[in-house]
Formats: sequence, structure tokens, C-alpha cells
Amino acid sequence: QVQLVESGGGLVQAGGSLRLSCAPSGRTLSGYSMGWFRQAPGKEREFVAAIRWSDGSTYYADSVKGRFTISRDNAKNTVELDMNSLKPDDTAVYHCAALLQFLNYNDPRKYSYWGQGTQVTVSP
Repeated sequence: QVQLVESGGGLVQAGGSLRLSCAPSGRTLSGYSMGWFRQAPGKEREFVAAIRWSDGSTYYADSVKGRFTISRDNAKNTVELDMNSLKPDDTAVYHCAALLQFLNYNDPRKYSYWGQGTQVTVSP
């Protein structure tokens, strides 16, 4: 069992930046690919970014490409999401998730473990 804890959310003006962090509780993230998803009120959970365990390849939703960067620090056992040029449409609860088999990385149903999420609010 992997428990994930997100941090770093908050309120920021449009054009600003935030860094989200995800850390496991109780065990290492070794062997797991990781993803970030977000969910706005009244909307379905949406894929944001993923990083593959085997080679560190990264994948992004078109809506965040060029603005968000996913990375992992194996020494610290954490995964980060750097968000720049934030827009009001980026407002959502952001969740990190862990995936063992890197197939359909943009499908939330393929992820085994989830964090509770951290709120990101971008004001106009």
C-alpha cells in the first residue's frame, strides 16, 4: 500500500507560478511511474502530466504543455509539478497518483494509488 501526500497548492494570480510536491508515506516510490491529475468542480478528473519510472520520459496534456513540468527526485523520494504562466482555467484540486505498468498513463483508472489532493486557485 502506498499513501501519497500532496503539498504546495494555494492562491495565485494569473501569470504566476506554483510548485506542487508529492511524497509517499511509509514506502518508496521506486518502481512506480507517477502522474498528476486535476479535478475542477463539476468536471471529470483530467490528466495533467506523467513521468515514466524506467527512463524518466515525461508526458503532458496539451492544455499544460510548455507551462508545466513534471520531475522526480529519487534521492528525496518525491515528485514535483512546476506550474508556470497559470491561468484561471487551471483552478482545480490537483492529485498525484502512482502507476506500476506504464500503459494508458492518461487514464486515471490505471493508477493504483492516489493522494487526497491539494487546491490550486488562480485568480484573474
